[in-house]
Amino acid sequence: MVNNRYFRALCVAILLGGVAFAFQRGRNRLSFLQDDDAPEPYPTDASEKTEWQFARLRYNSYRQQAGYWGVRGSWSTDAPKAERHLAQGLKRLSRVHVRSVEEVVDLDSDKVFDYPWLYAVEVGHWDLTDAQAAKLREYLNRGGFLMVDDFHGTIEWEIFMRSMSRVFPDRPVIDIEDKDAIFHIVFDLDDKVQIPGIVMFYTGNTYEQDGVKEKWGGIRDEKGRIVVAICHNMDLGDAWEHADLPQYPERYTSMAYRIALNYLVYDMTH
Repeated sequence: MVNNRYFRALCVAILLGGVAFAFQRGRNRLSFLQDDDAPEPYPTDASEKTEWQFARLRYNSYRQQAGYWGVRGSWSTDAPKAERHLAQGLKRLSRVHVRSVEEVVDLDSDKVFDYPWLYAVEVGHWDLTDAQAAKLREYLNRGGFLMVDDFHGTIEWEIFMRSMSRVFPDRPVIDIEDKDAIFHIVFDLDDKVQIPGIVMFYTGNTYEQDGVKEKWGGIRDEKGRIVVAICHNMDLGDAWEHADLPQYPERYTSMAYRIALNYLVYDMTH
């Protein structure tokens, strides 16, 4: 009887050990992402005066996200690795004098007018007040440029448009045609592809939610200049952030860098 109890206990221990081992192996399949949010070294030339600096928009969220980025705020997703990796890449790809560190700005002060190029991420969660929408409209009308990225599907598009329609109630969102100057000013980008986030490592898909098809959208000012560049159903921020990750496909990272440089130079020359 004792031997039977011992045998059953041994079998249970072996079974539980096997389950734990299998679970651990499942987790380790994506272990290369575990250091995703490790602190980024602060560049030694951070205080250098340059002609261009990455400015990230801080905003209020429509609803709180779960997890780490929800605690930090949706606006901070991928920061600061995305912008610092992008800055390094832009230095290599162009002669634009780029600062190595980013700046965080909001629409509750006039500091936003110091930066001609503004990046807003996860705008499927933003919620601008009327005053903030008016400030963003003034910023864009005075020559600013806004790039929005990393929002997906029908619901997040609707949330994005609730605020954007207060910024420009009389200007439609258009599809930017392949022949537009913004896609040819530095690189000829006729072969654009959907740029996925790291969610593809979990789902096997390049899209999220019901955002199957990528959208290269924009809003023009009264002179026809693109002042808002919309990357919907894509995640260029992840492509910049994971540029040093061998598992992230190079063709997506390369496209994300070329898009950013085209948008930057377009903004500075139009």
